[in-house]
Amino acid sequence: MIDFSDFDTRGYRTVDVATGYGQWVSTYEDTVEDVMDLALLDELTVPAWSGVRRTADLGCGTGRTGAWLRRRGVTGTLDGVDLTPEMLRLARAKGVHDRLLEGDVRATGLESGAYDLVISSLIDEHLPDLRPFYEEAWRLAAPGAHCVVVAFHPHFIMASGMPTHFTDASGEHVAISTHVHLLSDHVTAGLGAGWRLAEMREGVVDERWLERKPKWEKYRHHPVSAAFVWHRTDD
Repeated sequence: MIDFSDFDTRGYRTVDVATGYGQWVSTYEDTVEDVMDLALLDELTVPAWSGVRRTADLGCGTGRTGAWLRRRGVTGTLDGVDLTPEMLRLARAKGVHDRLLEGDVRATGLESGAYDLVISSLIDEHLPDLRPFYEEAWRLAAPGAHCVVVAFHPHFIMASGMPTHFTDASGEHVAISTHVHLLSDHVTAGLGAGWRLAEMREGVVDERWLERKPKWEKYRHHPVSAAFVWHRTDD
């Protein structure tokens, strides 16, 4: 396992996940760029979103991903799980989920074999080990299901020395516990849980990013996020 501290150039005070997102909640949707995750989801060719009947949205946060799924034609049952009560309150206000549960994405308490889509976005860097997440996703998945994971690209974490972070009410930059997972770590954990990799995309710092963050010019063409689509084939 690669330790983020080997790359940290910011030296921000670091808090745990629940504390961090509980404090970030009021500005989260103003600071997380759609090009980081939703733009990658837009590019995927599988699954067929409008055919999804039951979805488990793991690390659902404020409901950004859930709202995107509804816009893409997901009309079936949508259950969300998140560790942070403050984020869940915002998600509840959006009204796009059928159920919202406070819990750990590695042990959700949701029904086994019940979902034809398991999805998560921008949570992997907060997990010390990816295997329990992929194993839990497999437990939740029905035969033929897909698992979609959008990740903070390890290259960008290492090249920028930047953890997941936010600015608190006092103006201090605060980091949230960040772990570096190579793309091969995802592949190893996913395959080890039984998944078959069906599609993968990487998002780079391009003109869309530079319009929002001109200071990132030095990172032009560097990968900043990645999306994996896994398929449960049971063969």
